[in-house]
Amino acid sequence: MTAPTAAGTFPPDLPGLDPAWSRLVVVPDPATGGEAVHHLLDTGAALAALGVEPVGTILAVHGNPTWSYLWRDLLAESLRRAEAGEQAWRVVAVDQLEMGFSQRTGVVRRVADRVRDLGLLTDALALEGPVVALGHDWGGVIVSGWALAHQDVLAGLVLTNTAVDGHQALPPALRLALAASSGGTERTTAFLETTLAIAHPPLARRVKDAFRTPYRGAARRGGIRDFVADIPATEAHPSRRAVEGIAEGLRALAAPALLLWGPRDPVFQERYLHDLIDRLPHAEVHRFEGAGHLLPEDVDVAGAVLDWVASPTRSREQGRPASEWPTRPMWAELDDRAEDDAVALVELRGDGERRLPWRLLARRVRDLAAGFDAVGVRAGDRVSLLVPPGGDLTAALFACLRIGAVVVVADAGLGVAGLTRAVNGARPDWVVGIPRALAAARALGWPRRRIAASGLSRPALVALGVAHTLPELARLGRGRALPQEPGPDDLAAVLFTSGSTGPAKGVRYTQARLAGVRDALVAQYGIGRATGLVAGFAPFALLGPALGCRTAVPDMDVTKPATLTAAALARAVAAIDADAVFLSPAALTNVLATDPEPAAFDGVRLLLTVGAPVGAPLLDEAQQVLRHASLRTPYGMTESLLVADVTREQIHEAGDGDGVPVGPATARAEVRIAPLDEDGRATGEPTHEPDVTGEIQVRAPHMLAGYDRLWRTTHAARADGWHRTGDVGHLDADGRLWVEGRLPHVVVTADGVVTPVGVEQAAQRAGASRAAAVGVGPRGTQQLVVVAEGAEGPLADPALAAAVRREVGRPVAAVLATPALPVDVRHNAKIDRARVAAWASRVLAGERAGRP
Repeated sequence: MTAPTAAGTFPPDLPGLDPAWSRLVVVPDPATGGEAVHHLLDTGAALAALGVEPVGTILAVHGNPTWSYLWRDLLAESLRRAEAGEQAWRVVAVDQLEMGFSQRTGVVRRVADRVRDLGLLTDALALEGPVVALGHDWGGVIVSGWALAHQDVLAGLVLTNTAVDGHQALPPALRLALAASSGGTERTTAFLETTLAIAHPPLARRVKDAFRTPYRGAARRGGIRDFVADIPATEAHPSRRAVEGIAEGLRALAAPALLLWGPRDPVFQERYLHDLIDRLPHAEVHRFEGAGHLLPEDVDVAGAVLDWVASPTRSREQGRPASEWPTRPMWAELDDRAEDDAVALVELRGDGERRLPWRLLARRVRDLAAGFDAVGVRAGDRVSLLVPPGGDLTAALFACLRIGAVVVVADAGLGVAGLTRAVNGARPDWVVGIPRALAAARALGWPRRRIAASGLSRPALVALGVAHTLPELARLGRGRALPQEPGPDDLAAVLFTSGSTGPAKGVRYTQARLAGVRDALVAQYGIGRATGLVAGFAPFALLGPALGCRTAVPDMDVTKPATLTAAALARAVAAIDADAVFLSPAALTNVLATDPEPAAFDGVRLLLTVGAPVGAPLLDEAQQVLRHASLRTPYGMTESLLVADVTREQIHEAGDGDGVPVGPATARAEVRIAPLDEDGRATGEPTHEPDVTGEIQVRAPHMLAGYDRLWRTTHAARADGWHRTGDVGHLDADGRLWVEGRLPHVVVTADGVVTPVGVEQAAQRAGASRAAAVGVGPRGTQQLVVVAEGAEGPLADPALAAAVRREVGRPVAAVLATPALPVDVRHNAKIDRARVAAWASRVLAGERAGRP
């Protein structure tokens, strides 16, 4: 056998690793009948030197072909937090026998042997609870086996990019490694080098060398070979029963669990994550977009783990339990009007229209609900709805809500890449879609259980891999009993954000919280059965029937709001004698640009522009067309659709200020401000005091229950039951909320913190049609740069530049120009300031920058 490296000769210069953490522990070894020496990294002595008593231990186990070095950031961060007076956890990161700097015994060790070895090591360490077990790669299987055998001390289980299901077909990367395990993984470093090459971003050379250090020479790589060979790829494999036992044991594990995942993993693909979610349905989940197999190298796993173990509650929900809020279910209005022949929904397409009375819509919803149940859609199943707003989408959505299925809504405006990320993240069990969406679902490998929104020919059904159609389900459900209704706290929907300020995130709504959105609209605007509503903003096409409104969906591409014309809006208004219109800023802008006839809108009493704050000039122009309407612009976000509300008159009354006034909080919402510190971070004690700039935080019964499979994002957005919006603003002396921009876009100069919106408004007063205020340079010494839209640049006209500097009233390093600023096309109002800042940096560095 090969002796381990002695503690005194442990390489002292590995980046990020303190040699003082290294120790050797002698443990009985039943495989040899003698003893074996384990190497591990342990912060116990460092905590003792600090005089700190740990609250528990994190037991971290590496996979193949890494070693305990994988967890160096966890050890370092745990000590940093202990030194800062935060909750202290001891971290013990082991090298499995035959791996890392532990002993080479020459014995082939199977999964069961490794679970036993780990148990003997923790016995030798006299490891008492609470213990949080943490594993990566095949270390996840080993530590899961240990956790099941030590539930008396187990406080939690954290798994990262691993698998316990041996019944799934092995991915190509593992099949290739298995084929080479007869000797290739020992004689060469190919397996090790391939693993080190798939980090995102690439590993530094010294870090790669550190991972290679314990595997210099074929004699020290036998464990790598044996680990690969121990993959239970066949029914007869010696480790098959042990892995199956661990897999099934996890189903009964009651301890808290956290699953951290890198979706770009070619080895442990997302199907393995979803298998773990099925076995551990109570687990918190966080998917790190862009990260891959070597997750602790790709992202801050250390921070995520330590935040999780320190979290006093690990619930997905925010604020008070939703069941405390009495509310009618979303489908109640449909039940109440099942015999009503009045018009519920008008869908306008081309030269035609489709009119659905309440009676037929209610029956369609009921039949579809029973039909979904008949083909196996169950409460908790996720159903992705890839159908344009109209009768089919409305009926399918309310049918899903009625049986407790979770609707997943991510519109085509996200693009193919954004939609794919959304579907992969939400992992729906079923897809309901139009043919174009179903073709994409098949091509991109989305869920195989597909339902067509309309009837299709047999060849088309086969080509698209469609199992059922909505008309077929309606026939199946006719006369069939409905399953039990879902409860108020059951998950109802995952709604994806626009992705205008980063990758789209799935926002979780329970049944009660979703119904709370409806109730907030009723309370704020008095919308109800007497209202005729034109929904030019997709969410309200779905809310209309829940509100009891007769609803019209205008002829437009809802993924491109700027396709709505004045003629199409007028036609929709006339179709239902509408008195309320909901539009995005982009839709309203195009309506005003396409020769509207004011007389066509004289019956409209309420216009809501939703999706982004709107300034007075656009509303003033709209008032000339909607002569008798109250023009209001609600403030909200996917996470809480109605937070504040302001009228055109109130905007004028507020006057010029630092930001856009969005009004006081609505009756069912609360707003507070977390002040910014000198570094532009929201660290201050939340306040309701006027004229304090900081992050806007909200609380309401109709806000999100958390983000979907983004535990760390949910955790970061929580603040004692409040939601941290990421928006920056202030309250004025009259209680009005002003929005000044986004927290990531705050400019931190040597003279102080600058929020962007006020500067942009000043630039517009100086003559710019639209502007972006961004920071260039290191945070703390950033230079304020204004980029004006409307002219070729990159330098702005000197007269405009001078006027901008005068109006802004603070140092502006440069005024640049571009023909068009990049904006979110869904709202035509959210400027991509990060993209503009990158462009401005290139321009000021003298590079050929093109356009932002």
